[in-house]
This record gives sequence, C-alpha cells and structure tokens, in this order.
Amino acid sequence: MCEEHSAIVSHRLSVDQRQTRELRPKTDDSGRKTDGSRLATAFVLLVLLFPIPASAALTEGPRLAAVYDTILRARFEDVEAQLAHTCPPAPAEACQSMRVVAAWWEILMDPASRRLDARFNALAASAIDAAEAWTKREPQRAEAWFYLAGSYAPLVQWHVLRGERVTAAREGKKIKDALERALELDPSLDDAYFGIGLYHYYAAVAPTAAKVLRFFLFLPGGDREQGLKEMLKAREHGELLRGEADYQLQILYLWYEQEPAKAIEILERLDARYTTNPLFLRQIAQIRDTHFHDHPASAAAWRTLLDRARAGRVHAPESSEIRARTGLAIELDAMFETDRAIDELTKALHFPDAVMPYGARAEADRLLGNAQDRLGRHDLALRAYAAAIAATPEDDALKTKEQVQAAQRQTPDRRATQSYRLSLEGWRALEGGSAERASAALEQALALEPDDTVARYRYARALEARGEIAQARQELERVIAARPPAPAFVLASAFTDCAQLAERSGDAERALSLYRYAIDVVGGTPRAHAEAIRGVKRLEGGGNRAQFLTFDARLCLTLGNSRP
Repeated sequence: MCEEHSAIVSHRLSVDQRQTRELRPKTDDSGRKTDGSRLATAFVLLVLLFPIPASAALTEGPRLAAVYDTILRARFEDVEAQLAHTCPPAPAEACQSMRVVAAWWEILMDPASRRLDARFNALAASAIDAAEAWTKREPQRAEAWFYLAGSYAPLVQWHVLRGERVTAAREGKKIKDALERALELDPSLDDAYFGIGLYHYYAAVAPTAAKVLRFFLFLPGGDREQGLKEMLKAREHGELLRGEADYQLQILYLWYEQEPAKAIEILERLDARYTTNPLFLRQIAQIRDTHFHDHPASAAAWRTLLDRARAGRVHAPESSEIRARTGLAIELDAMFETDRAIDELTKALHFPDAVMPYGARAEADRLLGNAQDRLGRHDLALRAYAAAIAATPEDDALKTKEQVQAAQRQTPDRRATQSYRLSLEGWRALEGGSAERASAALEQALALEPDDTVARYRYARALEARGEIAQARQELERVIAARPPAPAFVLASAFTDCAQLAERSGDAERALSLYRYAIDVVGGTPRAHAEAIRGVKRLEGGGNRAQFLTFDARLCLTLGNSRP
C-alpha cells in the first residue's frame, strides 16, 4: 500500500513539475521569481503536505449499490448470486458486509421471530473479522474502515431490537471510531457521514438513562442538528447508503422530530422505488392509524399490500397477505365494519403455520374474539380466545396471552352489542338497496343507544334514500353537533352529505361552510374529501381553492371513492 501511495505521489509530482516549468515566467533582472513561480512552488508543497487519499471512492461502488437495491427490494433469494458477480472485482470484505445487511433486512420482515438470529450472528462475526484483518493489512485505506463499520452496524441494530443496549452502545462506539478513521483518510467518502450522523443524533436525543450509560462507557456526546445534517449529506451524495439513509431518517422524523407526515413521505418514496418490499407499506399503514387516526388511509395501504401479495409481487407473499388481512381487519373494525373484519381474519387464519409470521395466528384469533364479542357472540369469542392462547408462542414476545386473558375476563354489555349489531344490519340493508329495512333496524339501534353517532349517520343516509330530505339533513346536523365528536371518517362524510343537501335546497352559504369543514377533517373517507373539494370549487365559481387542501385531503384524492 505504501509503495502504491508513493508511486501516486511521484506521478503527481512529475506532472506538477512539468506544469510548473510550462507556467514559470522568466526571472527579472535581479534573478527574483515572479508571483506565478511562487504559486506553482506552493502548489507542489501542498501536494507533498496533503497527498490524495489512498482510496478516493468505494471500489466498484455502482455494483455494490445495485446489491443494496436488491436487498431493499427484499429479493433476498437473489443476493448471493449477485454477490458472486460483484466480488471480485469489488473487495471480498464488502460482499461479506453486504451479507450481514441482507440478513438484517430479512429479520426486519418478521422482527419478533428469532428464526434467523443464529445465521445472522455468524455472518456478522465473519464479516467483522474479515474487515478488521483488512484494516490491519491496509490501515491507510478508508474503505477498509468503512466496511468494518458497515459490518458492525446491522449487529448494533439487532442488539437494540433484542434489548441488549449495553452491548449496542459499546459496539456503536466501534462504528463511530471506524467511520471517523475512514473520513480522516478520505473526507470525500460521503457514505461514511451516515453512520457518524446517526451516532451524533442519537447521542443527543437519548433519554437520561442512556446518557448515564454513555458516561460510564466513556462515549462522547452528540449533536442533534449536526447529526441530521450529516445523515442528509449521505442521503444526497452517498453512493451506497441512500435507501438505507431514507429508512433511518423516517424513523427519526417519526419518533424524535415529531413529523409523521414527513416520515410517510419518505416511506412512500421508498415504497415507490422498492415495491416488492412489504415493510414500507406496512409502516405507512401503521403510521396512518396510530399517528393520524386515519383509518380509511390506513385501510387503503393494507389493501394495496393485499393486492400485491395476492399477485405474488412482494417478498413472502403468503406471509404478507396474512399481515395485510390482519391489518385491514383492525381498520375495518375501527370503522364499525366488524362483520367484514371477521371475514378478513377468517381468511388470514386459513393459512398454514409454515407461512405464519411470528405470533400472527394468536393475534388473529385474539382480534377475532374481540370482533365476535363486539357483535354479541360471546360463545364464538371464547372459542377464538382459547385458540389464541393455544397458538401463542412460548416466549410470547408480543404479550398476546396477557391481552387475551384480559379480554376473557370482560363480559360485553348486551345492550351495546345489540345496538351495534342492529346498526350494522341496517347499514348492510341500505347497501343492498332496502332503505325500509335499513331505517327500521337503525331506528331500533338508536332507541338502544341514542348517542351513537355512527348509527345516526347511517340512519340519515337511510332517510335520504327514502326521499325524506329535511329529516335526513336534521339528523346529519345532529351528527355534526355531537359532543364528543363523531369518528373522523363519519364526521367528514356528515359534513359533505349535509353540505350537498343544503346546496340542493339553495342554502349555498351553509353548504360552502360545511364543504370547507369536511376538507379539514383528517381521517375522513376519500369520497367525502373529493366531493367536498368539488363542492367548494363549484360554489366559488371553479376558482383555485388550493389553500383548503391539506396534505391528507390531497392524498385522499388518490385513494378511491368508497363510502363509509
């Protein structure tokens, strides 16, 4: 390596000396050199004092980036064959690091499962040993230190996943040291800023307990702003880690920067690029639910994943279908469509154990029990709960058994379950075109639970179908005025439907106001948002009303026209 470096410097010197002779002006009469001569001499001194890095870029970076893209597409079955054509010419240590990354991303597909842990740890140990040997063999080579850090990085994330935080902190320090050495040797190695930035960021935002641990382990402090800048630098200019940087950045935006919309934006970009990886859509659906309480948008994401899984266009399609049906069932139940949630859970439970994600059968049975209880079918619920207990893994990492046992101890309120069942029966009758049967069932539901805004909204729709417009509008106004407010997907629809009735009766001012309210509701149905936007444009003469379109409203325009 030293000989190679000397040869490079000698070559640079010979070139510079030729250029200096060509540029050197003649001396003046006193023999003094002119300014141009002094500048050329200074340039030669700079070359001597600050030689170029031994490795100014990652060897075969584009080939390795292509492997990383295969990993992010969750095409794990293709990785080994691709690595065989990548190393050589890329360094063997780089491909060993890539194997660890691939194994880690495969674990992320089903993180609670420990099925792949032993293999992953063996790959990580081998890659770390090889990279450490490389740094000893060529200590002045920046990419050797970079791949040493890269071999540790998935292992640190695995330690965090398994709750081994002290080990994660110790090995995180090794990553930081290796990357700092890489950047000292080659400041142009933009990918190295990703790991440095992660360390600086997390060291700054860590809770007090973690900061005490950092103190005892002699770990340096962090800088939140600087860490974010360094990660964004790697995201924009890195050769290898752009997709990985995006994935880590969305975690920061979600949990630490309190910007879930930005996290979704990044995940959508990842999903558009790596459509065969089911993880991104799963996380979009979960964020839509937990952070925005936007059940229609979450359900739309689960349906998209379900469509891809059924077409075989994602990793582990059967497992992905199980997750998609279970996630969709949760959203359907949240939107008071419990009978359809039961259909999805039943289909998920038909799959064999061999393709079930960790704990998925127990979780589906638990949810099925909850759904049956909600409909007042306690005997069927108890059967589902018993099945959930039987299917719960021994280590119960997801704590399913505790949730099932808590549900078993509760007895559903018969009045509430009867009202709920009648509301659902009336809604299905209305969908089937029987407004009379629908209104009869919904009147009974409201007699039992007068404050049920979902049943009241459905009753208003049944009245509208029967031509009783004034009474329908009155019922919608009651839904709008209810306190506590109706669920978002009902409230947005009530605003839109009431606005349409007001517009038909000539009350344009009230209609316009209601359309605007509908647009502002986060978590409304796509149909309600789209019709409200059209209503605003129509009543304002078709002008541009972009100021009314929130991010969620714009998103809803792309998701279809299903009614609640």
